[in-house]
Amino acid sequence: MSKAAAAQPSFWKRSHHLDRMTLRELVAAYFQHYTILSYLALLAGSIMLFVLHPASAIQAAGIVVLIALAYPLVWYGLHRWVLHCHWMFKVPALAAVWKRIHYDHHQDPNHLEVLFGALYTTLPTLLIVSALPGWLIGGTGGAAAGFATGLLCTCFYEFFHCIQHLAYKPRLQWLATMKVRHMEHHFHDETGNFGITNFVWDRLFGTLYTRADRAAKSPTVFNLGYTAEVAAIHPKVAELSGGVATGHPRKRN
Repeated sequence: MSKAAAAQPSFWKRSHHLDRMTLRELVAAYFQHYTILSYLALLAGSIMLFVLHPASAIQAAGIVVLIALAYPLVWYGLHRWVLHCHWMFKVPALAAVWKRIHYDHHQDPNHLEVLFGALYTTLPTLLIVSALPGWLIGGTGGAAAGFATGLLCTCFYEFFHCIQHLAYKPRLQWLATMKVRHMEHHFHDETGNFGITNFVWDRLFGTLYTRADRAAKSPTVFNLGYTAEVAAIHPKVAELSGGVATGHPRKRN
């Protein structure tokens, strides 16, 4: 190994930005990230638990369909009313959580390390919205089936979320369209286009838009409303972030 190679920090001690990565580099990074490895390990454990304590075939099939269909709605609700909320940064005990789970992502939308969800928020949520309904329907086996489905959906969402921030134009038109809508959410107006893999719930709740629909760019698209004026009253996030960043993320790098 050369001295230059030995001096390089380990993979996850370096910063990675999706607008500077190839699809091949993303796939390699995706399967090295501790959150994805954790999801896959828990998925294997859930399958083993189901084998040991199986629910009936009808119960298992119903649970899988229920969780798969409910997942986009759950994500929409969490994204719109929790990740984009203004109450969390006002509570000092929750300010660091809000900063990590979404503020940092909007501050620099292409920064891979803060794109993936934090396990201390995603896993409890998955237990509530996928394992609990599964348990109510099919007991232990149902909980395992529900949790496994939620984990698979999360892995799917995380990968396609990465694709939407990657310097890559998808060949599939539906994926290319979703990428455009999501980029509008990050770089034009954060108050709409909350979906990741589909925009059915945006359409039903009236939050789907194209840039042509909203001529004016949101002044809070990169700070989610956490401005310098707000930070003067609720300083915790600013203290953790080294101040309140302004301007376009690419121009700040």
